[in-house]
Amino acid sequence: MSYSYDDPDDPGPQPRRPLRRGGGLVAVAALVPTALAGWLLWQAMGGGAEEDEPPKVLPLPSQSTSAGKASPSGEAPSKTPDDPKPSKSTKKPAADPKGPLSGKVIVIDPGHNPSNFRHPQDIARLVDIGTNKKECDTTGTSTNSGYTEAEFTLDVSHRIRELLEDQGATVKLTQDRNRAFGPCVDERAEIGNEAKADAVVSVHADGSGAGNRGFHVILPAAVDSGSADTRAIVGPSRDLGVRIAGRFVSATGMRPSNYIGEGTGLDVRRDLGGLNLSKVPKVFVECGNMRDAKDAALLGSSSWRQKAAKGITDGISGFLTS
Repeated sequence: MSYSYDDPDDPGPQPRRPLRRGGGLVAVAALVPTALAGWLLWQAMGGGAEEDEPPKVLPLPSQSTSAGKASPSGEAPSKTPDDPKPSKSTKKPAADPKGPLSGKVIVIDPGHNPSNFRHPQDIARLVDIGTNKKECDTTGTSTNSGYTEAEFTLDVSHRIRELLEDQGATVKLTQDRNRAFGPCVDERAEIGNEAKADAVVSVHADGSGAGNRGFHVILPAAVDSGSADTRAIVGPSRDLGVRIAGRFVSATGMRPSNYIGEGTGLDVRRDLGGLNLSKVPKVFVECGNMRDAKDAALLGSSSWRQKAAKGITDGISGFLTS
């Protein structure tokens, strides 16, 4: 079986070994500092649990929280499956300027762009990512019904922005239907750098094979090559990623990926320009697999996308207020 991995930079790595149904999930505590050990522990996720049975999550530490590809025919991306209208920008002033995230700047990076498919030559242009050169951007993936990753990422990003602004944060998006294509992956990184962001989260959905399920968070590897130097952000980015992974489980009930990250929900990459060129803490969140029917049904649900946005927001908030 071949696997696609529709990141903004790259078709991605081959999948690692799948989880075994017989045993329980291994806690991510073994992979991260002891101080973060409680973030990804949960109960009864293995054994005789059914594949789509929500995990039982252990209580997490208290923190401040608030409550693609074009179709083969080349037609415009479809609307959100359960919404009569596509998501639109509804930016509003911060609801609580004295909230727990007051003074914090957060950049949310909606992966891809709904119009990328109209500009194949522009997004195919190679840009320097430090370790090598990659395409400016890609179209992203889509569900079998035609719901595109680019539409999904914008919708979730709008929800995250609103939740963060309710806590007093200043939130910037790298794109919001205000560009013909892109931005390119190097510019996406630069937007976060120029904003001196306290945290950057790039929102995505994966395009792997059917049967591959769950979310994962991509962390930057230690890279020092050409224009890329992530050494200063590896530690804080891991902290951010672990917190988001734990809160994502709690908010959505979705299991970590069964094909990447060996059950931890975490994956370290050195081949993504959006991470390599970042000078501020940054992670990617692959919210699920659009090419699996069960995951696609969740990603297409407005209520589930709100849960996903809350999980990501809660992880960001925990990182910035700890």
